[in-house]
Amino acid sequence: MSKKFAEYSKLDLSNVNKEVLKKWQDGDIFHKSLEIREGHPSFVFYEGPPSANGMPGIHHVIARSIKDIFCRYKTMKGYLVNRKAGWDTHGLPVELGVEKTLGITKEDIGKKISVAEYNAACRRDVMKFTKEWTDLTQKMGYWVDLENPYITYDNRYIETLWYLLKELYKKGLLYKGYTIQPYSPAAGTGLSSHELNQPGCYRDVKDTTCTAQFRILDPKPEMAGFGEPFFLAWTTTPWTLPSNTALCVGPNFTYVAVQTYNPYTGMPMTAVLAKDLLNVYFNPKAADLALTDYKPGDKLVPFKVVGEWKGPELAGMHYEQLIPWVKPEGDAFRVIVGDYVTTSDGTGIVHIAPTFGADDDRVAKAAGIPPLFMVDRAGKNQPMVDRQGKFFLIEDLDPEFVKTHVDAAKYGEYAGRYVKNAYDERLSETDPTLDIDIAVMLKAENKAFKIEKHTHSYPHCWRTDKPVLYYPLDSWFIRTTALRERMIELNKTIRWKPESTGTGRFGKWLEGLVDWNLSRSRFWGTPLPVWATEDYSEVKCIGSVEELMAEIERSIAAGVMQENPYRNFRVGDMSKENYSTRNIDLHRPYVDNIVLVSSKGEPMKRESDLIDVWFDSGAMPYAQLHYPFENGGDYFKSVYPADFIAEGVDQTRGWFFTLHAIASMLFDSVAFKNIISNGLVLDKNGNKMSKRLGNAVDLFEVLDT
Repeated sequence: MSKKFAEYSKLDLSNVNKEVLKKWQDGDIFHKSLEIREGHPSFVFYEGPPSANGMPGIHHVIARSIKDIFCRYKTMKGYLVNRKAGWDTHGLPVELGVEKTLGITKEDIGKKISVAEYNAACRRDVMKFTKEWTDLTQKMGYWVDLENPYITYDNRYIETLWYLLKELYKKGLLYKGYTIQPYSPAAGTGLSSHELNQPGCYRDVKDTTCTAQFRILDPKPEMAGFGEPFFLAWTTTPWTLPSNTALCVGPNFTYVAVQTYNPYTGMPMTAVLAKDLLNVYFNPKAADLALTDYKPGDKLVPFKVVGEWKGPELAGMHYEQLIPWVKPEGDAFRVIVGDYVTTSDGTGIVHIAPTFGADDDRVAKAAGIPPLFMVDRAGKNQPMVDRQGKFFLIEDLDPEFVKTHVDAAKYGEYAGRYVKNAYDERLSETDPTLDIDIAVMLKAENKAFKIEKHTHSYPHCWRTDKPVLYYPLDSWFIRTTALRERMIELNKTIRWKPESTGTGRFGKWLEGLVDWNLSRSRFWGTPLPVWATEDYSEVKCIGSVEELMAEIERSIAAGVMQENPYRNFRVGDMSKENYSTRNIDLHRPYVDNIVLVSSKGEPMKRESDLIDVWFDSGAMPYAQLHYPFENGGDYFKSVYPADFIAEGVDQTRGWFFTLHAIASMLFDSVAFKNIISNGLVLDKNGNKMSKRLGNAVDLFEVLDT
């Protein structure tokens, strides 16, 4: 009797896998499964774009297995399930990889290597592991169309991104602002809030903290009866103390004046801090000791409370500049009131450095407190720390500013020092930090009340693993907060699995949404399609190649440009050949060379920024179709939104968010109806497996075992 099924003497899954794969490949089963469903109802699936400049990881196998199961199931139920692959080809991961290969840093681009050469290297490098990705896709039996993928560096893809950005601009949702933003000195660019909230970005670190003493210039009578009077303020970032311009108290807290001695110098003093934190800084066992009995070196330091006030009663008091290296302009060094002050730690008095904190900047502006700026040789205002994460070198500052505002002898001792050891390749974790050296300096000057190590959570760059700074940047933003409530409403219509991810991690993220920092000061990516006059009296946001071509012709007619660099491009021809880089390249430096003309005949230059690479991936429902130029109308409605997507939970504040944000703002719609968010693949220590961290298993070895 013939056997219907092959009989196996032992279970060899790897061999079974190879046999089945051969049958599928020999019979071209994937393509046939699509052909026989032509004309049937569609089940719309979106594939999130991985980056092919890195090897695939085990986590890709998990997510792809889930995707494949549901797409096959729907195919067997009679649906047409098109599955278009995609490649994420822009952004920081690509650039950092190229810089490492070429042995350069961001500062070398435009000097040792031209932007055109650098971007050409990025274009080559970004697809270098395509073979390995294709191999994985075939070996694990994942059915997806690799022959016609969407590629984010393609000019047609970029044109759709420009269209979407112009629609946002027309709605008043795209704007430029000068704010304090997360900034990665190691990567040389600002970061968005969703990048900063990728899993693992916040890590516990042990830093040197300092409770500094700010000498009061106009003390209340109770503060002036014993030694010198000081406000106490605590910081986990002593390197920001030279940029202090205010102190902030809470509106509802009670503050006390305490007669005591500095625990390091033994000098008599009167300290002002929040009453709720009195026992944190003063040992209750010393409360009954007489001040006159104290001798320097005593373990118990006597103290006596001699007065108390509500926070607003201290507002307007003045103090001496703590570290007088640089003189700020304006009415600085006074006490203000802020609603974000807490007594959960510190002293209840917050040191304000407006150039290095979003809350600091906000309360300082409200109170008319100036930030402490330097002036560089180009005449531009700069914070004390440069874009590489170090104190500005004196030779990089305007000589006249140095002469009138800088104590060159004192500042010069610290100029060029990195604020974090991680930014200086010559330093290790065991080397003294700038925080330590500043704290020791203050201690010697009788300006430090307490110095100690403190473990706290601190944000790190998702790609360089190095600490970020909060830094003043000119950036372009998407006003996501304007649609926050609508995004929350639409999210409630999505079927999340697990549901807790949608209501918890994703839902809470939407509730705390801030405007999307779109700008990236890099080279390889989608250029921001905004041109402006020097004084910003006129701004143009370009939404298509056709519009750009017309503006170039206007510029030529006005004598601003001499020729059209895209003259071989044929408007209206949507072919791949016409959009090839032989005819047009919408990347830097080519778009940077295009100068448009305003209605008054003034030249308009492109804003130099690129856009956040997460906008690239979040726009894939539209850009993969070259919407609206090639595919719009009824066809677009038939493939939008997706019925199903799936990725790891680490995409909650990445791809999932950008998909949802763009769909909500521009289409008043969800981008996906159903979603499965799988967990992370962990190593034996419970940490996320990562190629970058070297704790991931070899997935090809697993598949062949």
